[in-house]
Amino acid sequence: MRKVFLFALAVPVLFSCASSAAQARQMGTTVKLVAYSTPKPVMQMLISRFGHQPAGQGVSFTQSYGPSGSQAKAIAAGQPADVAFLSTGLDIDTIVDAGLVSKSWTQTAHGGIAANSVVAFVVRPGNPKHIHTWTDLTKPGVQVVTPNPFSSGSAKWNVLAAYGQARKAGMSDGKALKFVTRLFKNVVAQDPSGSTAANTFFNGKGDVLITYESEAYAAFAAGKQGKLIVPKPTMLIQLPMVALKSAPAAAKAFIKYAHAPKQQKIFAANGYRPVVKSVLKSSDMTSWKKKYSTGPTFRITDKLFGGWLKVNRVWFDPLRGKMVKIEQAVGGPTH
Repeated sequence: MRKVFLFALAVPVLFSCASSAAQARQMGTTVKLVAYSTPKPVMQMLISRFGHQPAGQGVSFTQSYGPSGSQAKAIAAGQPADVAFLSTGLDIDTIVDAGLVSKSWTQTAHGGIAANSVVAFVVRPGNPKHIHTWTDLTKPGVQVVTPNPFSSGSAKWNVLAAYGQARKAGMSDGKALKFVTRLFKNVVAQDPSGSTAANTFFNGKGDVLITYESEAYAAFAAGKQGKLIVPKPTMLIQLPMVALKSAPAAAKAFIKYAHAPKQQKIFAANGYRPVVKSVLKSSDMTSWKKKYSTGPTFRITDKLFGGWLKVNRVWFDPLRGKMVKIEQAVGGPTH
């Protein structure tokens, strides 16, 4: 009986030692986050809260934000990274091709997607140019701001959304390409990233910004003036977050943390459409649920596109892609 009693006393001590050992191993861990440009505020919020969780105690982060395509290329070229939060699956595939991320990354929770958004417009207060639809972006005298599609994931979504809605309206491929070309004739700035394009617009250039819905909400929260318009139809933007093969356990724990309902609610309250749909059912999310009911939307997996690998070859190949030809026709950037 005495032996059993002594064993019972020893078990908590053993578990305590194991817990302390795990925590000690965690101490001093640095997770290197490399992300696209727009989610910096919400990521800093999540990182701060993660530090108060058992899995996050003793964990520090380095953070790098920039154009999604450029970030992916930098990681592939050797920039240290543990977590990649980029704006397209195509950019994750760039890291996969470098052997740094598992080819099965889409088989993780929610297909590897941490949050969603949609392609939207921001217009000037009062909407003086009466911009409501995609067709309005092609009208004479309308100045459009959108990023460079050869560096920015945001810009790629914008291009595909413009083309996709034209096809959904019944246009042939040829007519839809002409529509996108007419739109880009009205583009007055193509900055490297979604964030720099937003800065250009809110600093006074252009009549309309094509952007992430989430970027618009972040700008409004920061005191920027404008009106959000979600055109019909528009494109669903899926934002992947993955751990690199060499990442420490803390990096994977952070990604799991970002998918939990409480953190998905933080995404939702900061302009992102959550991948955990149940979070919008809570009473404090009622207003956001109404905002996120806009649609309909189409996806990158739509037959018009066939997924990112096909899209990259058809649209964004630097030598023969459709976008190069459009940019050449309007005198825009080709790399």
